[in-house]
Amino acid sequence: MENRSEAEASPYKSLVAAVSYGIASMAMVFINKDILMQYGHSMTLLTLQQLATALLIHVGRQMGYTRAKGVDMQTAKILLPVSLFYNANVAFALASLKGVNIPMYIAIKRLTPLAVLIAGFSSGKGKPTTQVTLSVLLIAAGVIIAALGDFSFDLLGYGMALTSVFFQTMYLVLVERSGAEDGLSSIEIMFYNSFLSLPFLIFLIITTGEFPNSLALLFAKSNSFSFLVILVISLVMGIVLNFTMFLCTIVNSALTTTIVGVLKGVGSTTLGFVILGGVEVHALNVTGLVINTAGGVWYSYAKYQQKMSKPPKQVLDVEAHRK
Repeated sequence: MENRSEAEASPYKSLVAAVSYGIASMAMVFINKDILMQYGHSMTLLTLQQLATALLIHVGRQMGYTRAKGVDMQTAKILLPVSLFYNANVAFALASLKGVNIPMYIAIKRLTPLAVLIAGFSSGKGKPTTQVTLSVLLIAAGVIIAALGDFSFDLLGYGMALTSVFFQTMYLVLVERSGAEDGLSSIEIMFYNSFLSLPFLIFLIITTGEFPNSLALLFAKSNSFSFLVILVISLVMGIVLNFTMFLCTIVNSALTTTIVGVLKGVGSTTLGFVILGGVEVHALNVTGLVINTAGGVWYSYAKYQQKMSKPPKQVLDVEAHRK
């Protein structure tokens, strides 16, 4: 079965899933930043991405390209929290990109490991090692220093990015649990996530006043070929990112997904200074980003060492349930 093959993924498949998620995640930051510079209605954009995902999986299932099951109300109830946290994360992340430059956005999102560790500690997974603790503190210190040197500082944008970190942590933990305990494949979780998102998102774009102005602007911009190209790329990459993220979390773990996110941020931060603009270079800003990146790399190394030093039976994350 599809979900069984994912639960018993080979090391090669686990590596491919992690690398694919890293590439898709890095590309999506720049794609979203680019389209939001032309089309500022982030909630409408997210709604279109989720609609495209649900339709594609539905058509694929009808044509026999995937063995994903149809909608089951019991499963829908289980995955409803995943969908709510996922959409809250993406909504706040997209909104923050309108006011925060890419290097600072990535620096703030690197606080996710801190949130994951706090969540794990709160759920009884134990105290993190000294290296992990210090690396996370270094990440946080880098964010503060970089923010002090950010001339384009946007308080609302920073607040939204920090809020998205919280929601990202929650949905990663829930996805890991759903894949391991409920036996769901990445495509099934992705379909339920998109399907359950639509009523919630449609309600939001109406109550926030985006609709119908966002739809009118979308039709007006449809005359621009370059805009249509970036919109289609955004919709396609939204599907790719969702699939690779859920796949990586199921065949590896929520922790692995956050580590991949930290590592891909190194390249994204560098490219962010030269692509799309919006970054005023300052000594404090650069120093903070370097410290933040160093903390991220240290964190990844510390977690790798921690995992390799433990016997398989002592691993406390999803992999322990797959052996």
